[in-house]
Amino acid sequence: MTSTASSTDTRQGQAAEEPRPSWQQRLRRFGYAARPRSDVRDRLVPPYNRPSPRIWATIGLRSDAADRITRWSAWGGPLLVTLIAGLMRFWNLGSPRAVIFDETYYAKDAWALVHNGYEANWAKDANDLILQRGGHVPVPTDAAYVVHPPVGKYVIGLGELIFGFNPFGWRFMTALLGTLAVLLLCRIGRRLFRSTFLGCLAGGLLAVDGLQFVMSRTSLLDGVLGFFVLAAFGCLLVDRDRARAKLAAALPVDADGRVRPDAHTAETARFGWRPWRWLAGLMLGLAIGTKWNGLYFLAAFCVMALLWDVGARRVAGARRPYATVLKRDTGLTFLATVPVALAVYLASWTGWILSPANGSGGYFRNWAATDGKGGNWTFLPDWLRSLWHYEHEVYLFHVGLTSPHTYQSNPWSWIVVGRPVSYFYESPNPGEAGCPTDAGGKCAREVLALGTPLLWWAACFALLYVLWRWAFRRDWRAGAIACGVAAGYLPWFLYQERTIFYFYAVVFVPFLCLAVAMMIGALLGPPGADERRRIAGAAGAGVLVLLIAWNFIYFWPLYTGTAIPIDSWRARMWLDTWV
Repeated sequence: MTSTASSTDTRQGQAAEEPRPSWQQRLRRFGYAARPRSDVRDRLVPPYNRPSPRIWATIGLRSDAADRITRWSAWGGPLLVTLIAGLMRFWNLGSPRAVIFDETYYAKDAWALVHNGYEANWAKDANDLILQRGGHVPVPTDAAYVVHPPVGKYVIGLGELIFGFNPFGWRFMTALLGTLAVLLLCRIGRRLFRSTFLGCLAGGLLAVDGLQFVMSRTSLLDGVLGFFVLAAFGCLLVDRDRARAKLAAALPVDADGRVRPDAHTAETARFGWRPWRWLAGLMLGLAIGTKWNGLYFLAAFCVMALLWDVGARRVAGARRPYATVLKRDTGLTFLATVPVALAVYLASWTGWILSPANGSGGYFRNWAATDGKGGNWTFLPDWLRSLWHYEHEVYLFHVGLTSPHTYQSNPWSWIVVGRPVSYFYESPNPGEAGCPTDAGGKCAREVLALGTPLLWWAACFALLYVLWRWAFRRDWRAGAIACGVAAGYLPWFLYQERTIFYFYAVVFVPFLCLAVAMMIGALLGPPGADERRRIAGAAGAGVLVLLIAWNFIYFWPLYTGTAIPIDSWRARMWLDTWV
């Protein structure tokens, strides 16, 4: 009897504990742990972690100064990491002074696009003439057949308009977006992990990834695509926090000042127009307007955002969270993303649409008036029918592209850096192009699109940790990271017979960095860990981060086209498939 009374007294004023589902009981053997029950406000919008007071006491800093540093570090830390990343990316950006790899397409397409409104056919010797004349060459007017939408080329062309039709000009915007991507990831990581340190760590890892670094210094489309995808993810993350904060504010507060779940509020609350979700739709439209694989991110991020809403309403007390989200959130989410992305995509073709339809405009611009006459869709504007035909032809090209290439690779090899892509290579003699006079023979000068190997190999383990964390700990952060990797990586397995390249992976590199940062956070230990655990974790994490930074420095000559003795170049060819 005493035992029963004691149990009753303990539970007074508390909500009855819900019985755990059987699946939770089964997953416990794999490490599943249910979240401790706490104030619903903190579960909806967790507070940011603050450094332990012991740290400030150790270095003799007063509490008021420590508070100022903590506040400033929220932006000061990311800006410092971004400054370092920018200095590296803009250093000697015009070198090599050459048209490297696919710059032969996109640099010239961009220049024609910003002048004509459509891409043009260039003479075979155009690259040499552009470099010899400092970009002072006439722009052709003969339309060219291209297979990628115009947004990324407009971005590249903006740099060319500002700094000229030269290597620095056509690489400027990719370097700028590559640098801003580091800032975005620092802030995204901070919001995701509620830790300024882990956010800056994720951004720092991106700053020293060789693939993202090389793509930031090369005039290709994939780096531009990666920036817009990351920006869309960040917008959805901000939207998640704001919607959950609004939901928490609507919930009732008990006599002790604690926010409690309420089924009626959770199932009837509205989040409003959610401007950050509309901004995410804009970013996704720009991503699709750069390369079509942005469509996979549109689909994946929409599903992810709706699942976030389900989680928010469930925590708030909704009895049927999926039905509630279907009724109250799905329609507006669709409206804020898919139609917005489609409108942005169509708007990106404005230059092509406004070009003449008499055969002197963009490629296929006059199709509806010539080969496309008749049919069942003549009530549509000619420009729309012509554009649809163009897009259909591009689709057939993409799915049927099987032309062999020296540096093509299967997506199975990407995550272990099996086959990087050489963008530029030459063998200068001693005393030429930076080759030391005492080299004892020819040097090697290469720009190699190679992810920092130790970072990528660590990411293999980090992805396993993220998947475990998502499946058995139900950690939404791990699910978000996995979603970003999956949307950028898994679709390529559908096209294994197609000619595809490792550098396509740059779009999900930021999510790999988040995965590694999350794993390092686990190595450091939970907030309540003792000093021995913290010291051991910090030592292991510090060694890993230093090794990754050293690895980036070691491969620096291969990322920047710096001439090194041939033996030094061979020493950096760790795998036979890298040659």
